[in-house]
Amino acid sequence: MDAKGVLTEAFGRLPELVETAVKGLTPEQLRWQPADGANSIGWLVWHLTRVQDDHVAEVMDVEQIYAAGDWAARFGLKDATETGYGHGASEVAAVAPESAQVLLDYYQAVHDRTVAWLAGLSEADLDRVVDDNWDPPVTLGVRLISVYDDDAQHAGQAAYVRGLL
Repeated sequence: MDAKGVLTEAFGRLPELVETAVKGLTPEQLRWQPADGANSIGWLVWHLTRVQDDHVAEVMDVEQIYAAGDWAARFGLKDATETGYGHGASEVAAVAPESAQVLLDYYQAVHDRTVAWLAGLSEADLDRVVDDNWDPPVTLGVRLISVYDDDAQHAGQAAYVRGLL
């Protein structure tokens, strides 16, 4: 299997993790926090989707799905640029998905765009430098691994919080 195949396989595993974490939960359960200031299931899944949307849109040089629709309002938010980085307790609590379905719909839209775009990449594309603010500079392949890693960790955290719930 080539690197593109590995990335496609990895990203292909995320939808089931996301669905397992949120399916059937009420808005109240999605906002439940196991301790003051802890991340809720809704925040975790919103954030992992925002990271994928933000980072993949940037390397594709396209508008984010979140910014192109009414997604922010469906999560009880006003700022369509928020991704969750640096959120404190009050900002985590402010993420209020209207339903589990809105999390699934937003994630699926982002996922579909990501895997369709991956299908068109060549192996050489993965070596393209997308961020030269680091030493060594970050290639597209490294950026995509970073996005996948962040998403998988947050999906696991959401599943753990669901278990506590």
